[in-house]
Amino acid sequence: MGAYWVDIAAVAFFVVEWLAYGFTLEHTAYGRDSLSARMNAYREVWVRNMLDREARMVDMQIMASLQNGTAFFASTSLIAIGGALALLRATNDALAVLRELPVDLTPSPALWEVKCVGLILIFIYAFFKFAWSYRLFNYVAILLGAMPPSSQRDTAEAEAHVMRTTRLFEAAGRHFNRGQRAFFFALGYLGWFVSPWVLLITTALVVVVTWRRQFASNAWRAMGG
Repeated sequence: MGAYWVDIAAVAFFVVEWLAYGFTLEHTAYGRDSLSARMNAYREVWVRNMLDREARMVDMQIMASLQNGTAFFASTSLIAIGGALALLRATNDALAVLRELPVDLTPSPALWEVKCVGLILIFIYAFFKFAWSYRLFNYVAILLGAMPPSSQRDTAEAEAHVMRTTRLFEAAGRHFNRGQRAFFFALGYLGWFVSPWVLLITTALVVVVTWRRQFASNAWRAMGG
């Protein structure tokens, strides 16, 4: 194990950064000012505005587009899992290609397989998040269909339904964001196939890029206005 201490440290850094970023975004006061959090407020606005409309076909079309986007990412996750499994099966061929490079980047077969298994696990996690998000969007669509008519918008039942739908809507978005985050960190994880030192750099870059999108992007500033 002593020969792989850099790899162990790099993977530990990768895992800690992923968990810390997710925790900060979802469970801290700082995260409540993120782009995702600001969008959650508009989910409630959308649901409340539906109470003023009798014709809600446009709302259901928007929901269908959200479902289709989630289904696309779930399907992509399965394709990525298949690609990672193929990479695992072709260990000897991959190592032979690496040996031909000017710089020696050839790991041991066991370490290569560990890297491939890690990549597979990331995409499996992403698939489960996207699949569950898709299911939650289906539930939200049912709740939108059960929205009380505009004549009952000021009743306690309508208020309870709005809050119920909004919470489920936020949960669907949260799981979708987790799946996308797994995709982003999977790109950083690919740096390990080059070197553990590269993994440290690519992980840091992924955190910086995703943080900027959530807290310093043009979209974040636009939603704060």
